[in-house]
Amino acid sequence: MDAWNAVTARRQVRSFTDETIADDVLHRILEAGRRAPSSRNSQPWDLVVVRDREQLERLSGVWRGASWITGSAATVAIVLPVGDDERSRTMMRFDAGQLAVQMMIAAAGFGIGSGQTACEDQPLAREVLGLPADRECASLIALGYPADRPLRPISKPSRRAFEDVVHFDQWQGMET
Repeated sequence: MDAWNAVTARRQVRSFTDETIADDVLHRILEAGRRAPSSRNSQPWDLVVVRDREQLERLSGVWRGASWITGSAATVAIVLPVGDDERSRTMMRFDAGQLAVQMMIAAAGFGIGSGQTACEDQPLAREVLGLPADRECASLIALGYPADRPLRPISKPSRRAFEDVVHFDQWQGMET
């Protein structure tokens, strides 16, 4: 799938088939994340890939409503240092977001669905993932083949109209 089709096919997937992801494909998705841009090329992240069902079951407890990750072929934890100050935490989270989107678009290019969830219970995440105290789980990306329907470009997405979202040169539109 070309880049534009991967972008327009990517959607939040929360139900997966039992099909495993080939190691070479998983490695390419992870490599896409590793190559994501970061502030001053700091690359503050580490990635922990979880495929074990029992571990996925425990990991699903880090966020209320994340039980669907247990059905993924693999879930990737984006791990960041615990920032010293608000500015560094903000920059690292922005960088982690770029990494996440890059991996999810790469996955879509292979026909692999993805779904992202936050991580609230840091002590549980540290325990399940074996993280040291100076690291935290920023988010989780579940990967797998969609159970409901294959990924394909969505021609009429449920999104605000282009002209309502995009403003050229200055803000235009109704006051809120």
